[in-house]
Amino acid sequence: MAKTVENGLPDLFDAAFKRVHDTAMHIGTHADVLAALHYPKETLAANLLLRRDDGSLAAHKAWRCRYSDALGPTKGGLRFHADSNLREVMALALWMTCKCAVVDLPFGGAKGAICVDTRELSDMELQRLTQAYVQAFRGLLGPDRDIPAPDVATGPREMAWIADEYARCLGYPEPAVVTGKPLAFGGSEGRGGATGFGGFLVLQELAQRLELKAEDIRVAIIGFGNAGSAFADQVQRAGYRIVGLADSGGAISCRAGLDLGAVRAAKAECGSVRGYQAKGVKRYRDPAALVELDCDLLVPAALQNQIHAHNAGQVKARVILELANGPTTPEADVILEKNGIHVVPDILANAGGVTVSYFEWLQNRSRDRWTAETVRARLREVMEGAARRVSDTALELDSSLRTAAYAVALRRLQSAMLATSPKGK
Repeated sequence: MAKTVENGLPDLFDAAFKRVHDTAMHIGTHADVLAALHYPKETLAANLLLRRDDGSLAAHKAWRCRYSDALGPTKGGLRFHADSNLREVMALALWMTCKCAVVDLPFGGAKGAICVDTRELSDMELQRLTQAYVQAFRGLLGPDRDIPAPDVATGPREMAWIADEYARCLGYPEPAVVTGKPLAFGGSEGRGGATGFGGFLVLQELAQRLELKAEDIRVAIIGFGNAGSAFADQVQRAGYRIVGLADSGGAISCRAGLDLGAVRAAKAECGSVRGYQAKGVKRYRDPAALVELDCDLLVPAALQNQIHAHNAGQVKARVILELANGPTTPEADVILEKNGIHVVPDILANAGGVTVSYFEWLQNRSRDRWTAETVRARLREVMEGAARRVSDTALELDSSLRTAAYAVALRRLQSAMLATSPKGK
């Protein structure tokens, strides 16, 4: 059982490793592999000093964790969040390790974070803080060593700042040091909505197995940011009915379905989807209210631990598709499985973002440019292939999709790790 912390939820890293450990025991993973994965390969903490616009000095904790490079240079996002901590960063890096293995990318997993509330900083302060991060962690970074990407509260702008500062350190440009950059600064077509589109491709590939027919499916999405918004567009075009949306400011629901364009307009004006008002629309102050909404497909697309032991029993959806990292605790998994609810796990469902990041890295290394059509076609090939492998493995093991996804990842990691062992096995 994972250790608990003050809020009653499992320690995030303990919860992440528990899934790796349980799957390893189930499929007979080599003990050496499990030992190597029990703790990150390399973790660095730093205290970033920021000169504020008013001349005062502020300090911000920051981390970068390179979990495993058995499959290649490490890859993972950089988030700016006031509640970030080392255990969270380690968990996210472990998930990224497994995610890259599931979709067969030549990357290991990493993650970084700065403990900061971005709403309290000016744009110039944010830029200086990002530059300070590069200076503090430049020894870890590099296109053949560790490649950051966008995450919570970071995007193309921050990635451009990282690439620019790293170029200053080197004395020449090296765009492949970071992905998720603006298109004009070495970014890739199709990167913006890749996580949402990738999740949709997985959903469509598994639809028959999960007995989902678009015209009959009511969808609730918790998190209407980059990933959730892009996913919403895809499922609505495919004929699914979106009956619930949530962001950090609250949630809304409507049995007849929601008008995405009108919701976006209200969010732009009021700062939250709760600003949308129309006939039949219910409004909630707590985004987590949608966990218990009467729907067929529930899509947690925000932060971790959204579905836990205290609310999993109230989930009415038949299927959960995890666009967020770690939105469901191990304790909740037990309850959901007992209630016959299928979970499409995060390490498969949200791997579209890192896949297109890989495409961007390839383009930067070769100084090439791919069309949007090429990116989408190659993303479809990767995501659909991964979904089929996970589905086939679930049938082979008679297991949940989550166990199957971790089994695919562990088998790939084991093959790489044992290739250099003295006995070769």
